[in-house]
Amino acid sequence: MVHHQHDESWYKSTWVHRAWFASGCTTVLISLAKSMLITISGAGASTTTPLTWLRLAFAVLLGYVLADLVSGVYHWAMDNYGSPETPVIGSIIYTFVDHHQHPMELNKCDTAALLYQAAGVATAVFLPVNICSNDPVLLAFVGVLSGFGIFNIKFHTWAHTPKRKLPPLVAALQDAGIIVPWSQHGAHHRPPLNTNYCSVSGICNRVLDKYKVFMAMEVVLFRVTGVRPRSWAEPDS
Repeated sequence: MVHHQHDESWYKSTWVHRAWFASGCTTVLISLAKSMLITISGAGASTTTPLTWLRLAFAVLLGYVLADLVSGVYHWAMDNYGSPETPVIGSIIYTFVDHHQHPMELNKCDTAALLYQAAGVATAVFLPVNICSNDPVLLAFVGVLSGFGIFNIKFHTWAHTPKRKLPPLVAALQDAGIIVPWSQHGAHHRPPLNTNYCSVSGICNRVLDKYKVFMAMEVVLFRVTGVRPRSWAEPDS
């Protein structure tokens, strides 16, 4: 049974939500701290060269861009396929579909209630990497990817928040293009609702939309499965 998004309890976080959110944030901090400590401790050694710092910078950039790309693929899939009755992820699909009808509802949610699912996934996937790896480049990549991945939906809600109500730092990050602003994300909410899916920074949207990557994927899936995406039913599609 889908827990209705407009029930008052839906907006409030529980101790389970907060525990998973805390575990996800801890996983991110471990990745970044371990990467930094290993790098600094070896800064005077022959193993740490300018190439090491270049690889670290590339890992950070790759994690950042990949987080945006993953957010777009995930957003596209939830917007277009499945239903509220779909096992396991039905409630997530309901939230995404309902968001187009009530875009400001997510802004009412406690942060932990919004982010605990992504935080739980990040913990399960990346905590073992933190434990087993001593590669500072891999750890930096994991830390940035998981950090931006966990906070993706929060960036999304900030894109729907009037700028005057945003914390100054958040507004500055939007202005700098580091996280997605409404000026870009707003296009996603205009029919036929099939562009600008990426919602971390939106950096991948230009390429994905220019080359109609998601539309091509929809055609392939339709030919293979016969399933039409919801965006095809929108006006102007």
